[in-house]
Amino acid sequence: MAKVAFIGLGVMGYPMAGYLKTKGGHDVTVYNRTTAKAERWTAEFGGSFARTPKEAAAGCDFVFACVGNDEDLRSVTTGENGAFHGLKEGAIFVDNTTASADVARELHAAAREKGCGFIDAPVSGGQAGAENGVLTVMCGGDAEDFDKAKPVIECFAKFVGLMGDSGAGQLTKMVNQICIAGLVQGLSEAIHFAKKAELDVEKVISAVRGGAAQSWQMENRWETMRDSEFEFGFAVDWMRKDLGICLQTANETGARLPVTALVDQFYAEVQSMGGNRWDTSSLIARLENAERK
Repeated sequence: MAKVAFIGLGVMGYPMAGYLKTKGGHDVTVYNRTTAKAERWTAEFGGSFARTPKEAAAGCDFVFACVGNDEDLRSVTTGENGAFHGLKEGAIFVDNTTASADVARELHAAAREKGCGFIDAPVSGGQAGAENGVLTVMCGGDAEDFDKAKPVIECFAKFVGLMGDSGAGQLTKMVNQICIAGLVQGLSEAIHFAKKAELDVEKVISAVRGGAAQSWQMENRWETMRDSEFEFGFAVDWMRKDLGICLQTANETGARLPVTALVDQFYAEVQSMGGNRWDTSSLIARLENAERK
């Protein structure tokens, strides 16, 4: 059993922290900007909650975070009352936020100055993956720190892998989001086309799902996309944040992402339709909205 802190109890962090307690049996202290949610977590899982990230991190072997973006991450780590001010020597900070590779490298260096480890460990699998403890975790950092942290991370994951040096986890998550953007747009166009051609969408999916067109998106979202239901996970606002990181990094590295850039603008159209909190499969809504104009 390890002494663990978890910072950020959103739709992902709340169940992830829960698995550290229930499956891992660890001594878990949580911190959340809204104290009421931290109180609710402790009522459900036990453990304790702290008033600041610094207080949460004090004396811990591992500190996890899952927050919104680069600036949120800096705030809860190196900011006033941030967790880095409470880390003990030898502690390992595991960041499950989807953020930039630059901030991962920055915080890795800051942790090293304190004699601590830092692993960028963004996750894939969405809210359902977090709630079922089957996330994919893509890590960047030092192999020694990874080997120590892996058994703890596995409490909420089905796959945990070291992708390379600091920042490699975030870069791998960018690859994941680039793949998803194209897949969802393709599936949206396919279902839209089938509808306009007056085909039975269920029969069509049954015919193509066993071949090269198959994907997780098809298996889990075709029916809700057909029925214009978009309340099932990762929000458009979050996807635009992630794609923004992808496009900025591509500009820095010289990579060309024409489809990703286009889909990012399609998601901007979904936002303009009021779909900020719809899930990412809502790309089909802009196609159906266009035909009503």
